[in-house]
Amino acid sequence: MNKNFTIGSRQVGADAPVFIVAEMSANHLQDYNRALEILHAAKEAGADAIKLQTFTPDTITLDCDDPCFQITQGTIWDGTTLYKLYQEAYTPWDWQPKLMEEANRLGLECFSSPFDFTSVDFMESMNMPAYKVASYEINDIPLIRKIARLHKPVILATGVAHLEDIERALRVCREEGNEDVMLLKCVSSYPTPYEDINLNMIPTLGSTFNCLMGLSDHTLGPAVAAGSIALGVKMVEKHLTLRRSDGGPDGAFSMEPEEFAEMVKNIRIMEKALGSSEFRLTPKQELEHDEGSRSLFAVRDIAQGEALTPENIRSIRPGNGLHTMYYEQVLGQKASRDIRRGTPLSWNLITE
Repeated sequence: MNKNFTIGSRQVGADAPVFIVAEMSANHLQDYNRALEILHAAKEAGADAIKLQTFTPDTITLDCDDPCFQITQGTIWDGTTLYKLYQEAYTPWDWQPKLMEEANRLGLECFSSPFDFTSVDFMESMNMPAYKVASYEINDIPLIRKIARLHKPVILATGVAHLEDIERALRVCREEGNEDVMLLKCVSSYPTPYEDINLNMIPTLGSTFNCLMGLSDHTLGPAVAAGSIALGVKMVEKHLTLRRSDGGPDGAFSMEPEEFAEMVKNIRIMEKALGSSEFRLTPKQELEHDEGSRSLFAVRDIAQGEALTPENIRSIRPGNGLHTMYYEQVLGQKASRDIRRGTPLSWNLITE
């Protein structure tokens, strides 16, 4: 899979800064003006993109009260049905072109997660620059094939995926000639306990599937997202709301704007701190190496012809004199001239 591609005007990949995505999801609470506020908060917090979800209750599930449509898995949504949850959570489709226009005006990329063929067509009518396949859709092979055929970046969340699910989805993308694919490490638990996130899986997945890796993070706080940068992720996605206390289906595990901004700050710090994998000193370290290391100095006045001994030469800071590895070699040799205390030793001060 390709290690660099573009989402809209943004370069994403091995040679680019981490692509930071604010997931709006249901945090608009069915209020268009609140959705606009979230867009502006994402921009101010330093996000690169805003992500929507494109579905209706009827395109994602059935209005049915049978047991298999009840949510009873120990989640924050227990006690309702899938249909009722998605009635509350969906983003009205007539909002989405306007939200995308406003996001682009702010300098944010805007893309979405489609959940059926009609939502893919709708997103394509807006010319969205990328498609995210949500965790539970990674086994929807017809949907992935339709997306892959568009030859835009495909972002695959792996929250409930077995290895064979990932391999199958990637194979479909390759069959359609689309290698602009990123895998997102993800745990579909809301919020995700820290002990379940298993960040060490990121390089394993990246090397197993030869893919760019990102993180869709549902843990609380910024620590996990910032830490993932050291493991090579090139995209971080976190839910953003205005205030958790406002509620909503996703409010409990979403970040507030100040927290999102702190996460962005920490990610950018981590990027700087990671630097290069090449073993070399920085120019400042080179200067410190030359001037700050220990070396051989005269620690007493030494007369011409006097022998060098442990009493009159020592290894001390700074590093202006002979390397300390010559200590044994110079002991017993004679001073070629008077050497004042504090003089760095050099070969022209010594006679054999």
